[in-house]
Amino acid sequence: MRDILPDLIRWREHNSPIALATVIQTWGSSPRQEGAKMAINASGEITGSVSGGCVESAVAAEGLQVLKDGAPRLLHFGVADETAWQVGLACGGSLDVFVERLDPEHFDFVRRMVEGEVPAATVTVVKGPQALLGRKLSLSTEDPDRRFGDLDSGLEQPAVERAQQAEQSGVTELTGFEQPVQAFIDVLPPPPALVIVGGAHISIPLAQIAKTMGYRTVIVDPRRAFLTEARFPGVDRLIPAWPSEAFKEFPLTKSTAVVTLSHDPKIDEPALSLALPSAAFYVGALGSRTTQAKRRERLREHGLSETDLDRLHGPVGLDLSAESPEEIALSIMAQIVSTRNSRA
Repeated sequence: MRDILPDLIRWREHNSPIALATVIQTWGSSPRQEGAKMAINASGEITGSVSGGCVESAVAAEGLQVLKDGAPRLLHFGVADETAWQVGLACGGSLDVFVERLDPEHFDFVRRMVEGEVPAATVTVVKGPQALLGRKLSLSTEDPDRRFGDLDSGLEQPAVERAQQAEQSGVTELTGFEQPVQAFIDVLPPPPALVIVGGAHISIPLAQIAKTMGYRTVIVDPRRAFLTEARFPGVDRLIPAWPSEAFKEFPLTKSTAVVTLSHDPKIDEPALSLALPSAAFYVGALGSRTTQAKRRERLREHGLSETDLDRLHGPVGLDLSAESPEEIALSIMAQIVSTRNSRA
């Protein structure tokens, strides 16, 4: 949703009817995964992508038809290996795409969730009785009482429970109705964040790469000389505080990666002591293997468990034989992305 949100807002400001297409299931090779979206307005403009190939043209045609008759559609595209490249499925495969008319009020609710960085999910009926197709419920997964939608009363509680449990977008069966019902749960987490502890030289390109990758960027360092806007232009937050205070100001969640780069054990190790037992999906620390071994022993003495220590990526980064700060930053960011995608 985030990638096409600016265009949806702009079209809404011009009162343009919009059809929204969402990838709800894939098999085999597909360049776009569950939850990927494409939108079509009444003028035939397109934003986003569901396959990266000419499947888009067929989806756009169905989207224009949805704008005419208002009836949602579940589309299936299957592609053999020998023709896969022509339609954007790199090695053959298939995908299901659900196309519906965008409801303005529902969109405004979801938009507030996304812009407010509130963990949220939308449950949409994609298969079942015709009267239920396209019915949906959106909610904050942290506060399910904050919700908007119009599901059948028998489906609402199962939908809320599935939405809260879902780690990633996908199709699920909903009980509570006399006929089988399938729904697509579109998980809308806040954007990932990278917290860099230490305003070292490597932190500069690392923050730039992370920002390009769509991460919120936060630099933590009690040494104010290292933490200036001139040194870190474009960084979302600079927190001139010790990690214990900084992590209260910017709590670590399952969408957060943490990297310590200060070269100072008085800064790095308190940060690791807090980050390793936290929900952060990635924790890394700069330093040689000898440094890492001594650091682990000190962290163990401070009460961290072996399970906590096993989460530490150190030496930090993928082995790219990196030498320059920019190459080291690239290796760190590559490992962060790999860890996040492996978890998903």
